[in-house]
Amino acid sequence: MRYGDSELIINPDGTVFHLHLKPEQIADKIILVGDRSRTDMVASFFDSVECTVENREFRTITGTYKGKRVSVLSTGIGTGNIDIVVNELDAIANIDLAARCDKPSHKSLTLVRVGTSGGLQTICPEGTYVASRRSIGFDGVLNFYADTERVRDLDFEAAFVKHTGFDLSHGTPYCAVNDTELLSRIAGGDMVIGNTIASSGFYGPQGRRLRLPLQDEQLNSKIESFSYNGECITNFEMESSALAGLAGMLGHQALTVCLIIANRVGKRFIGDYKPMMRELIATVLDRI
Repeated sequence: MRYGDSELIINPDGTVFHLHLKPEQIADKIILVGDRSRTDMVASFFDSVECTVENREFRTITGTYKGKRVSVLSTGIGTGNIDIVVNELDAIANIDLAARCDKPSHKSLTLVRVGTSGGLQTICPEGTYVASRRSIGFDGVLNFYADTERVRDLDFEAAFVKHTGFDLSHGTPYCAVNDTELLSRIAGGDMVIGNTIASSGFYGPQGRRLRLPLQDEQLNSKIESFSYNGECITNFEMESSALAGLAGMLGHQALTVCLIIANRVGKRFIGDYKPMMRELIATVLDRI
């Protein structure tokens, strides 16, 4: 199959449209961060740097860490950007960009998102590291793709919708499962393994009320009280569901690991969380 010019957009310099990357500029092990400035924090651990590439909110630095070739890439906020990032990384890895057709062999990438999050349970107060077993998407991105059942936990999904009485006018939530081997390796024995909601916004979709009233004032309390086979919803963030779902369908390993910086139940927030974020980054680099 040959991909048309409007479907796979290649820049005049041979790079993919948004990321502005060529295949040789990206490693097989990739740390994803939301904040552009956090790419420098990750790269400060590198022993050497090969290249830095920037376009819009997407900033990539590739280098080596303790003998491993690693890239860090900023995605910006939201699952819409994750849709761009995962598809274009897969194109770099598995499509011959000059011929516009699939390469004869498949390459699997390792994608670990390192971000911040709001905690919803007492088991993950501020300062906790949470690795996501499942990611529940309020965003709808995965619903535009076919055959998603193979990367979803349909029973968990149905139980969540029933318990919360989720209003499907918001879109149908989906429950994407993160890679189990990568989860075990990155979480080790010192992180909380939880289930994360990827919200479609920061304020109303996460139950924050400022000047606008919420459609369901009790949704967060329903989420907090949800339990399925002894597992609960641990935290809110905004990217993990599309990452887990798209990467899984494309044959890549993916995981989201978050530092809890806000306690939504107690309404507390960590002011200076950078030292804890540096510690999390170092841990992920060691285990990726």
